[in-house]
Amino acid sequence: MSATISSYAGALQAATTDDGNQALTGSLFIVIVLITVGITFWASRNTKTAADYYAGGRSFTGAQNGFAVAGDYMSAASFLGISGAIALSGYDGFLYSIGFLVAWLVALLLVAELLRNSGRFTMADQLAFRMRQRPVRTAAATSTVVVSIFYLLAQMVGAGALVALLLGVDSQTAKNLTIAGVGVLMIFYVTVGGMKGTTWVQIVKAVLLMVGTVLITVLVLAKFNFNLSDLLGTAAEESGAGKAFLEPGLKYGVSTASRIDFISLGLALVLGTAGLPHILIRFYTVPTARQARKSVLWAIGLIGSFYLMTLVLGFGAAALVTGDKKQDIADSGGNLASPLLAEAVGGGAGSTGGAVLLAFISAVAFATILAVVAGLTLTSASSVAHDLYANVWKKGDVTEKQEVKVARLSAFVIGGVAIALSIPAQKLNIAFLVALAFAVAASANLPALLYNLFWRRFNTRGAIWSIYGGLISCVGLVIFSPVVSGSETAMITGADFSWFPLANPGIISIPLGFFFGWLGTVTARDADAEARYMELDVRSMTGAGSEK
Repeated sequence: MSATISSYAGALQAATTDDGNQALTGSLFIVIVLITVGITFWASRNTKTAADYYAGGRSFTGAQNGFAVAGDYMSAASFLGISGAIALSGYDGFLYSIGFLVAWLVALLLVAELLRNSGRFTMADQLAFRMRQRPVRTAAATSTVVVSIFYLLAQMVGAGALVALLLGVDSQTAKNLTIAGVGVLMIFYVTVGGMKGTTWVQIVKAVLLMVGTVLITVLVLAKFNFNLSDLLGTAAEESGAGKAFLEPGLKYGVSTASRIDFISLGLALVLGTAGLPHILIRFYTVPTARQARKSVLWAIGLIGSFYLMTLVLGFGAAALVTGDKKQDIADSGGNLASPLLAEAVGGGAGSTGGAVLLAFISAVAFATILAVVAGLTLTSASSVAHDLYANVWKKGDVTEKQEVKVARLSAFVIGGVAIALSIPAQKLNIAFLVALAFAVAASANLPALLYNLFWRRFNTRGAIWSIYGGLISCVGLVIFSPVVSGSETAMITGADFSWFPLANPGIISIPLGFFFGWLGTVTARDADAEARYMELDVRSMTGAGSEK
């Protein structure tokens, strides 16, 4: 995604302050926080064992987990960023919706159920099942924390900026305190509620997001008598690009480099989702493989419907938002599209309906960020406690009570790190952090997961080389890319060491992750890993023994 979370926070500022709607938006924001806090306290009463904390006691139904998966997957970047990309770039913007939807299908078909059946609480459980425990768990935990921190940092900066804007905070000190407050709230969800509390927060967020999206979609289509052809035609006419607005090439056909960069970003998004730890651990919360499949069906329905509706939101903004408001969309990088569209279909600027819809969309955006940061923090804390503490440092000689205690302490540490990094990162261009999280997941996690599931010979060296090789190559290429130096939007100004021309390294680092996994495997033999492959294969297909 080229849009940053902080930029759509700025978009919301323009949308809320222009019409004096801060009080209404802030009130809705506070109501959502109080609801989620109440849910967390309610869930904490039943969070006692490690299974409760890490996997919600495996007590969620397929429908409940499907809503939670959708809530974890449909980020604010999808809600605001994709609709804005469509409003500005037409057909090329809609490619983001297709990419995210296809990414979800790849995750389901290749990894999700097999990982759930063969693991217990974390991604490393599956990798370490037939490998040497300590080095593989250390590598997997390192990758999990790196992916989560990059993703979490981007979300934290955006969440802090959004809350500061909704509450009318102006001074830098107050903004810093706001970020700290958001971080404390995030730590509270994870330490008190565990997976149960986090899951219910994600369910509430998914319901709010779907209600808001359906409402705006229906109101937009009603403006055109539910004729999609009229909507597209009006959008093309109002865009100023004419027929080209509905054809490919408006944004990504500018140069050869832009085409390659889009392919690289697409690879990272499509393949990275299948390696994102905070998405994968959601499948440990259901009791059986059958319920996992049901949750998949619910998630597909919700996610598929949502990304189809972004088509209406994006083209609706292009068609219905006019005048100075259209320029506001362009100035915000497209992130103002959904809020201004909500205002337009609600009755326009200054109307009660427009103000209410605008405030509701702002509150939904915050709830979306809140659910994602809670899931990311829980994933990191679980990996530190279960993989590093319990299985690497203590070599399995630890009680469930001790493990959960360490997980809660880890959430404090990770939350503190996120707060500490987010405060100085407020002035940085953080767009690359989101894309980097996907690229790292696709380069480091996915090759190891797929090799372990489908290649009998895959061994400990292959797993370690795959994870570290993909991780180091991905981060290294980003350091020498235009997102760090050598461009107007780079993190470091006044310097240029960007010899790597692409903003996203996926097209290089993902093949390298697979290559290092292959190279490490063929240069070593591990009889124990090969011997346990059949057991893992049966376990991944049936789920037999996964909870032991």
